[in-house]
Amino acid sequence: MAGATRLMDPILEGWSGRPLDWVLARARELVEDASMPTVHRWREQGGRVVGHFQVYFPEEIAAAAGMLPVKVRGAALEPRQAEARFGSYLCSILKTSLELAVTGRLPLDLFVSHPICDAARNLAAVWGRNLSYPSRILYLPQNAASDYAAEYLTGEYEALARAIEEVAGRRIGDADFARAIAAFNENRRLLRALYRVRRDEPWRLRVDECYVLTALGGLVPREEHNAVLAAVLPQIARRTAQRQDRIRVVFAGGFCEQPPLELLSTIGESCYVVDDDLLVGLRLLREDVVVTGPPLAALAHAYLLQAAPTPVQHDPRMPKEAALLDMIHRSGAQAAILTAAKMCEPGLDEQVAWSRALDAAGIPYFVSEFEERMSSFDHLQIQLETFAENVLFA
Repeated sequence: MAGATRLMDPILEGWSGRPLDWVLARARELVEDASMPTVHRWREQGGRVVGHFQVYFPEEIAAAAGMLPVKVRGAALEPRQAEARFGSYLCSILKTSLELAVTGRLPLDLFVSHPICDAARNLAAVWGRNLSYPSRILYLPQNAASDYAAEYLTGEYEALARAIEEVAGRRIGDADFARAIAAFNENRRLLRALYRVRRDEPWRLRVDECYVLTALGGLVPREEHNAVLAAVLPQIARRTAQRQDRIRVVFAGGFCEQPPLELLSTIGESCYVVDDDLLVGLRLLREDVVVTGPPLAALAHAYLLQAAPTPVQHDPRMPKEAALLDMIHRSGAQAAILTAAKMCEPGLDEQVAWSRALDAAGIPYFVSEFEERMSSFDHLQIQLETFAENVLFA
């Protein structure tokens, strides 16, 4: 039998009716706060938490069980304890994510990871050796176009649901899935509206502001995130901001490790970022999940048919190079910013393929690297200003 959903007090208490600037400032504080206050507030009320590592996780399954799905995306902190548990030459996000857990900043009841690269494939095992709660791997299909992908992924989701039910201490019923999927469909609709503003009127919403509003969804229940987005979207539309003479660019390379907000702010001073792959896992499904049968099968089909392309999956129907060109054309961008986190093999590999495709298409681009704890952006700002001027006056 399915258990009743526990009623919890709002995590974002006092946010209703607040002006846009207040919401943006508070959202930024929460996104940058490595003490994870929203997670602690949830657990203080008796709630349980599923932490999921990059890139994509079917959060609807956790939400249907009454658990809080939290995106584990690292943090700008020194991974002192995690350094002793990993090799030296690994990307930062693996270490800082584990640091959050082993230091008690991020208390979880279940951790789920994905083998998205050679480094991340061992994360669940390292996590499980150092923390007392369950840690498991979710294997998403490597080839989304395979005839057997839907059957395989449905089976993976069923196994994940059983593991979540065991931790949650309750069964997930059809009504639970319907409620969760409806909330996430609404969230996808609101995030699409947020990104339309970025595309059509980027002077009303900077890239770093859009980022914190999106990232907030990985820290709180989606119903609360929906309420925040629904309240701020009309305020953004009424924002009085002058359109400036800046080039329109897409930002590619933020699919896993996340750049510092200061880096995004620096880019926004020279360019209008009209689309990106930042936190793409929170908005991977580009359309609503339509449930006409078993809900887990519906979620699996949505992933296979509606997912945005990322460097950590293979889909011959939409090669990565074609996906980037499509993003540029759909957003009306004039150029691209190609980034990669240091030590990120998938990201650095994609830069080569993306560069070749942009060269062939005659589209200008800027190549850069980043890391979570970057603190100096003066040199980057000068380079970006030069790049923007060259594109603008070419």
